[in-house]
Amino acid sequence: MDTQFLQSFVMVVDCGSMAEAARRLDLTPAAVAARVKSLEEAMGTALVRRAGRTVKATEAGLRILTHARAVLRDVRNLQALANDDAPLGEWRLGVSASALTGLLPPLLRGLYRKHPKLAVYMEPGNSGQLYQRVTGGMLDAAIIVEPQFTLPKSCGWQALAEEPLCLLAPRSLAGRDPLDLLASEPFIRYDRSMWGGRMADAWLREHQIQPQERIEIDALNAIAVFVDQGLGVALVPDWTPPWPEGLQVARIPLPPPVPVRRMGLVWTEGPKAALARALLAQAQA
Repeated sequence: MDTQFLQSFVMVVDCGSMAEAARRLDLTPAAVAARVKSLEEAMGTALVRRAGRTVKATEAGLRILTHARAVLRDVRNLQALANDDAPLGEWRLGVSASALTGLLPPLLRGLYRKHPKLAVYMEPGNSGQLYQRVTGGMLDAAIIVEPQFTLPKSCGWQALAEEPLCLLAPRSLAGRDPLDLLASEPFIRYDRSMWGGRMADAWLREHQIQPQERIEIDALNAIAVFVDQGLGVALVPDWTPPWPEGLQVARIPLPPPVPVRRMGLVWTEGPKAALARALLAQAQA
């Protein structure tokens, strides 16, 4: 069986579309469909079905999906293990959205100086989802917001950066009291399903502020742009740059004590833990 057939099947299920899977694989939709059909013929059953405009896995497809992912991961590990400079195989690293462009790149630069042929599979996502994928064994490590609960003994944790909450406001409002702005201006809320958003919500409740909510979204860069356009103010972590360029916004400190979002690395103990410690060494350096 050609592993490219498995790759196409997994990509189609993940994307929910032959066309999008083809775009990501740099193939034509017909080629992707042919690969999936060849896999179905080898398995002797249908693995995907159309549901309106989307493509979904059949029951048989769902049964093999986890195993298909594992096979593809093992193949990537074999390719990495064949290189003497990557003795630990592929490192599966999750990264929360705000850390992907700010916190991570300089750490990776240092890591690749010592391990120039290291193979990294990187998965973006929100902190809650990535934490579950680390503890579930689907990722080796992840850069996430510090969990507000006790971690299992199988996991390690180390903080990498502290990001205090701040009020984000149009620059024209920079001289005003932050509590007054939160009570009187339209409010752009950092999604409460995110761990950082819950921290902001708890601070508002503690100060008995009921903001005039206008937008709720999980996208810090977008929030900054909305504030720049005068759509409201926002309560967000002062996240690691880069920020969008050219914004006319003010980061106004909150009255102490100020909650702090701690970004860090969570990993599972095992053979790949050495790579997590190598990344932490770069952070300390």
